[in-house]
Amino acid sequence: MEKKAKIIATLGPAIYSENKLKKLVDLGVDAFRINFSHNTNGINKIVSKIRKVEKINGKKLSLIADLQGVKLRIGKVKNENQQIKFNQRFIFDSKKIPGDSKRVNFPHPKIIKKLKKGNKILIDDGKYLFTVISKKGNAIITKCRSQNCILKSNKSFHIPNLDVAFNKLTGKDKKDIKTAIKLGCNWIALSYLQNEKLILETRRLIKKDMGIISKIENKHALKNIKKIIQATDSIMIARGDLAIEIGHSEVPKVQLSLIKKSSQFSKSVIVATQMLESMIKNSTATRAEINDIATAIFQGADTLMLSAETAIGKFTTQTISTMTQTIQSTEKYKREHIEDFKNSIITNKDPVKSILRSVKDIAYNPNVKAIIVFSNSGKSAKLVSSMRPAAKIVTISPNINVSRQVSLLWGVQSINSRDANGWKDMMSISKEIIKKLKFIKKNDFVIITAGLPFGKAGMTNMVRLYKVGSK
Repeated sequence: MEKKAKIIATLGPAIYSENKLKKLVDLGVDAFRINFSHNTNGINKIVSKIRKVEKINGKKLSLIADLQGVKLRIGKVKNENQQIKFNQRFIFDSKKIPGDSKRVNFPHPKIIKKLKKGNKILIDDGKYLFTVISKKGNAIITKCRSQNCILKSNKSFHIPNLDVAFNKLTGKDKKDIKTAIKLGCNWIALSYLQNEKLILETRRLIKKDMGIISKIENKHALKNIKKIIQATDSIMIARGDLAIEIGHSEVPKVQLSLIKKSSQFSKSVIVATQMLESMIKNSTATRAEINDIATAIFQGADTLMLSAETAIGKFTTQTISTMTQTIQSTEKYKREHIEDFKNSIITNKDPVKSILRSVKDIAYNPNVKAIIVFSNSGKSAKLVSSMRPAAKIVTISPNINVSRQVSLLWGVQSINSRDANGWKDMMSISKEIIKKLKFIKKNDFVIITAGLPFGKAGMTNMVRLYKVGSK
């Protein structure tokens, strides 16, 4: 049984071998994430392995470059870790020397200026809490409010409700975008954006056949979510940092709201963070984790992402099998109760969306086995995917990078083929591909969509219902 939702696996030493990469793709992985927050030396060799696996498997694979962004971190500490006692006085300052059990470097002068008595500082993805009790120049005096606090080098910090604007790409991000282009990445994921400004800046730096994923992980992004969704190609609900920012109990309803909003604007959604966290060290998932996966699928997520589970996990193949099986089981229920899960699309008098919505309605006929979408830019593929048709979606693009990009979308089987030079040629290409698709038989119906004139992006204006075997 094939799944419609897609799976992203984060690259790391646990899956760097060609055999392991192939195994994960066979089990259901559709895309690989490069985390530019970590050391990426030698990543070009891993990308070459992925492209080799792609060729062997015959399935297009997306590559995602996840930029570090302005993630705030403390400086280095002596011996790589220091124990801080509960209620102990501790200083965050601007001294560029390794920290100890009494102080650590806080290399963010703009934030030091804004901090006040009573502010909370959360260290190491929210594990440890410090409360500001006073300021002295460029030193922040705090008290540790956590038991068993172990401070490590370069760990992240969050300061809830502190209003500091970050609206430009960092120098590192710009450099990493250049690397991502050289590697042939198909998506750029933006971290810690607060509004649409980073998206617009990134759009000017990347190639036209690359997509942008906007990671939603702070209150500012939630406040500006409509503009972000309209400007981006996809959003990622980064639940770890988001939970620290808004509180863990708020995340479930925000997740549902973001999926609904994105669906209305025909933008895809990735749900991330701790989907199968326990499987980093255990061969089986918890019931809560299985429910978490199913909930995301029930809500309408396009894609689920695994992080440490695949990067450093001990049970990577079992993790992918568990996720795939849960997706398949949940999607089976959704198909059997399709009336309960129909989504709402805002067309805003967009003729292309209106045409493609009619395609979805036709595709509910059980005799329609596939929708073939000719898509030069990937836009039509994204729109058809967002409609959630019952029939299989097969996209055709002459651009290999577009083919790889749209392979991340819900329900899409992506094929790289030459562009049609006319109506007859379009039908010829369609018939050639139909012969290779084993799930389509003679006398089945296929919907074919394309734009006339051919070769012009964003011009979907033609729909044909074709009976397989007819002229």
